[in-house]
Amino acid sequence: MSYLVNTARSGALLVAVAFFAGCATPPPPAPSRAAAPAHDMVAAIRAAGDRESSVIAVNPLGDPGVTGLQDAARVDANAGRYADAGAKLDQALKLSPDSPALLQDRAEIAIRLGDFSGAEKLAHRSWSLGPKLGPLCARNWQTIVELRLHARDEAGAATARKWLAQCHKAGVPRY
Repeated sequence: MSYLVNTARSGALLVAVAFFAGCATPPPPAPSRAAAPAHDMVAAIRAAGDRESSVIAVNPLGDPGVTGLQDAARVDANAGRYADAGAKLDQALKLSPDSPALLQDRAEIAIRLGDFSGAEKLAHRSWSLGPKLGPLCARNWQTIVELRLHARDEAGAATARKWLAQCHKAGVPRY
């Protein structure tokens, strides 16, 4: 009889373990990585400059020291070190405070850092000092379009789009 009792106890123990194992909750799912933003504002801004094919494109000569800082900032930005890129562009702006290209580059870094109001001010200042035509103008106004859309200001974005269209100067058709 002891064999029968031991077998019954073992069976009851297995049933109890199986029952309680079924009641255990599964571990929570591992946290997923944050999804990349659906829209990259800076990429849209740079694309606007790349698309602009005006017959007029103003590219002033730059100071080699400023150009070196600008290049180093570009390397930092490409590596995702936006604060470092911003610091280098701030240094360059101390040397050349009225450079429209530097101001626009700094505006784009300000967007990466989440400083949207600062980015808009920098883009406006870049445009006011810049050629008002060509790729830089397009980047200025696309910056404002993107920031107005981010602020859910459809009217402001529409106005900025009108200014963006004025950055293009078509060439004379030659046959």
